[in-house]
Amino acid sequence: MKLKDREEKEFLCHIEDIMSHSEVKKMKQFMQHGTTDTLTHSYTVAYYSCWVCYRLGIKLDIRSIARGAMLHDFYLYDWHIPDKSHRLHGFFHPAKSLKNAENHFELGDLEKDIIETHMWPLTIRKIPKSREALIVCFVDKICSLVEIFTNKKLD
Repeated sequence: MKLKDREEKEFLCHIEDIMSHSEVKKMKQFMQHGTTDTLTHSYTVAYYSCWVCYRLGIKLDIRSIARGAMLHDFYLYDWHIPDKSHRLHGFFHPAKSLKNAENHFELGDLEKDIIETHMWPLTIRKIPKSREALIVCFVDKICSLVEIFTNKKLD
């Protein structure tokens, strides 16, 4: 499951500033699932979310999908280490990620929706409002399961 050359160039163009940002690079320091760090996880979710959108063949905002997915876990701490500041991580990290993203990037409404609602249905009141956010939400779950149960990222 690979993006076509043109699709991959477009995808990388959409996230170039995010990938080169010093705060985003810090995501590499924190484990997400298994042996996958948070930056790699976010990149994988962004990549496959775009792949799904291209394959669906319907008009979707690929730029917002790529950017929102890259920032969906931009919380900058290790949630595996017990700490009162990130208790109930699954419920509260979308808001922390959104706040960090807003502090470092200009975000559109779709990007905000993607970041804020990616943990649905766990965050029962934060329901994806767009097809783009719903796709990222589901791709995030699939990538997470692969990382947890196979100790690998999707190839």
